[in-house]
Amino acid sequence: MAGLLQRVKSKMAIFAHRKARGMLDGEYGSVFRGRSLDFDDLRAYVPGDEVRDIDWKASARHGSPLIRRYVAVRRQTVLLVTDTGRNMAAEALSGEVKKDIAVLALGVLGYLAHRHGDLVGLVCGDTAGTRSLPAKGGEAHLERLLRVVDSHTNLAAASSRIQDQLEYTARSIKGRHLLFVVADEIAADAATGQLLRRLSAQHEILWLTIRDAGLAPSPGTERISGAGTDSYAGTDSYAGTDSYSVADSALLSWQPAMSAGVRAAYLQATDERDAARRAMLRGAGITEGEVGGSADVITGLFALLERHRRAG
Repeated sequence: MAGLLQRVKSKMAIFAHRKARGMLDGEYGSVFRGRSLDFDDLRAYVPGDEVRDIDWKASARHGSPLIRRYVAVRRQTVLLVTDTGRNMAAEALSGEVKKDIAVLALGVLGYLAHRHGDLVGLVCGDTAGTRSLPAKGGEAHLERLLRVVDSHTNLAAASSRIQDQLEYTARSIKGRHLLFVVADEIAADAATGQLLRRLSAQHEILWLTIRDAGLAPSPGTERISGAGTDSYAGTDSYAGTDSYSVADSALLSWQPAMSAGVRAAYLQATDERDAARRAMLRGAGITEGEVGGSADVITGLFALLERHRRAG
């Protein structure tokens, strides 16, 4: 069986051509602002690099922009924080299992960190408990982190509550890290907002939300992955197909979703929840991105890194 990291690399090659991958790599590098004055080498400029790092004399000789690279004073520590509760075993907006999208996103960010010589650790779990793996370097270590997420996220897991993993991080993780949080569509509340402000005072935080499956498809749309008639979703999601709630296995019949009134009320509630979550994260100084499927991950991460750089 192919390793999870190898799958991540393959999907990066599929979803992003060479120039786009270079831009993504440049955006990641720009997030880490710490540097020493020890010159390392030159490399080709890619969009997203800091203009101040261009070596103009060398660029003139070479005929194209070149970037000065420096030896970092220390490695940055990237902490992947994610939910492995059963909510992440539900279907996403694309029809894929949320866990698969999460593993891809964590893998891409972790691989970028590895390429830049950074250390990568993991905090994950559900309401039954939180587990952590210390930050290390190397592809073998990153593969292990992805396998932990993949193997622990299933319908038999306890319910999801990313706040538990965030509370563990605030309580147990010392020093300043770059936190990359991948989570379900959480609801905003005062306690979570306070927790996020506490975390953002210590760490840089990037947040990626994986979108829920919809109440019902728009007319003429089709599923990306066929889950059959026993589809598990955060909401009922497909006309003509009954789904089941991951929270309590309750039947979510599709017929009510075809009512214009039900659909309108659902969309309003979803919009209000999303607006409250975005305001909560923004109030804590956290940059958020959203993806609905694996095809969105590369572009979603690039946009997230770019917004974070501009916000800083």
